[in-house]
Amino acid sequence: MSSDSSPSVSNCGSTDQNPNPNPNPTAKPLDSLQDHLASIALTEPNGDADSSSDQEPEAGASNGSFSEEIQEVIQNNLAAVSEAVVEEVSESFDHGVVWRENSEHEADAPSTPSSSGYAGERGSSSATSESGIGERGEDEISEVGNDDSVDGVSDLQQSWVPGKRHVDEDDASLSWRKRKKHFFILSHSGKPIYSRYGDEHKLAGFSATLQAIISFVENGGDRVQLVRAGKHQVVFLVKGPIYLVCISCTEEPYESLRSQLELIYGQMLLILTKSVNRCFEKNPKFDMTPLLGGTDVVFSSLIQSFNRNPATFLHAYTCLPLAYATRQASGAILQDVADSGVLFAILMCKHKVISLVGAQKASLHPDDMLLLSNFVMSSESFRTSESFSPICLPRYNPMAFLYAYVHYLDADTYLMLLTTKSDAFYHLKDCRLRIETVLLKSNVLSEVQRSLLDGGMRVEDLPVDTSPRAGMLSAHLGQHKLPTDSPETSREECIGTGGPSGLWHFMYRSIYLDQYVSSEFSPPIISSRQQKRLYRAYQKLYASMHDKGVGPHKTQFRRDENYVLLCWVTPEFELYAAFDPLADKCFGNTDVQPGLPVGKGCGK
Repeated sequence: MSSDSSPSVSNCGSTDQNPNPNPNPTAKPLDSLQDHLASIALTEPNGDADSSSDQEPEAGASNGSFSEEIQEVIQNNLAAVSEAVVEEVSESFDHGVVWRENSEHEADAPSTPSSSGYAGERGSSSATSESGIGERGEDEISEVGNDDSVDGVSDLQQSWVPGKRHVDEDDASLSWRKRKKHFFILSHSGKPIYSRYGDEHKLAGFSATLQAIISFVENGGDRVQLVRAGKHQVVFLVKGPIYLVCISCTEEPYESLRSQLELIYGQMLLILTKSVNRCFEKNPKFDMTPLLGGTDVVFSSLIQSFNRNPATFLHAYTCLPLAYATRQASGAILQDVADSGVLFAILMCKHKVISLVGAQKASLHPDDMLLLSNFVMSSESFRTSESFSPICLPRYNPMAFLYAYVHYLDADTYLMLLTTKSDAFYHLKDCRLRIETVLLKSNVLSEVQRSLLDGGMRVEDLPVDTSPRAGMLSAHLGQHKLPTDSPETSREECIGTGGPSGLWHFMYRSIYLDQYVSSEFSPPIISSRQQKRLYRAYQKLYASMHDKGVGPHKTQFRRDENYVLLCWVTPEFELYAAFDPLADKCFGNTDVQPGLPVGKGCGK
């Protein structure tokens, strides 16, 4: 059974309707469907060589019934897709699992042979660490040489480039199959809308295959949520006539991947609103791709933030550290503007909030703030001139547009004024001039730049426990350091640095304020690869603590070869902390308590 006890329901009331009402018979076999999903053969992370290539199915699992059902729906629904999918040839799923609302089916199949050419499938020699395929930025798998470089560029030299990349790829490209994490948006008729990698038009056959799986399960009165094939997960999210799919082997939990699909769907609604469903009601074959033209950079920026911004899984926002008087000065002028008919007035520096004011009884959800700031920061047009753009806040009202006046006050600081009136541009411009004048006179903008340069809180600055036991433990941790030639240096961290008693990093979330504060990354967690690994460890911890099936939990203590993770959840706050791998349970709880007053200092 799926861990999501409340699966999505069609927004247009067509849950029980067949999204493909006029199926045409075809004689293409099951192999074409399995080959197309097997083509997303994503390399497993290095170090997971202990996974067996011939796992046994669970007791009582049916090995043939689900395959026969899939074959039947292929014969009934995929005439238009058959020619596109039959071109690829590979073996069938590895130990597949399908999650549904009311049932679970398993299918066992032989492991993919090493000659298949699909990097990362179990049984493939290219999936081993010796093959020269390793984890890199952007959730990609790329061939590397002996110098640990990717296409001649080392890991430290790589930087993220906004916008869609690898547009020349399709599902027949070997490089496309090696990507560790794919995101797709498609319509219920199988038309591709967005793909993280490759050209959507070239992926029409693959999109139709995904649609066939969803359609087949829905025709049986059920809904597919997750397909597992070895280390690979295929997560489905159905939102009326819009289907979203994530194919990943990053070992992120199902709940995290589903939440990411929800955010991608929310980003689409911010641009179009949920009223786009009416277009599909009038024309089931409606192509909405032109409506999203030029927004690839917005989606790619959001996807990139899944590995860098804790707000994507904490569902909270963070504030830029400022003196109380500075924040009060900015908040006061925003409040004056809000009283003049502005729905929301938001002053931000990058993805951090400086001040936020809403009209009476109006509240802004942290997810809406995340999507709105991503939309503004990823669109270059907002930086060049003042803008007045229709936007939708999915958590506020997914069916209607608001109107956002956006103006950058400097390279990093921008003002957003939201209203319900489409003719309020000149009024909001006057409000912006008033706000900018006050901010300059009160030196708010200079204080913002100073805070940005100083950075946030560091674990080295936290109070030190001076008790004898803490001193002995800190000395013990500080003396231990792995030699550079140690086989355990795969952890990529050096013990003996960080905060008091081995604290390396922490995040504190205020439940009441919907805000979080986190420490800056400092040694030994310095590279982007190490930071991404820690964020994914936090994601697993968050998903585990909020699992309704086995929770709720109050505390959790985890240890692996990289660090010790501690989570503490109360009705008032949540605390996530990463410690030196040698930290013990009793010491971890006492060490993080001095930092709590700092977290309680978050304010609006």
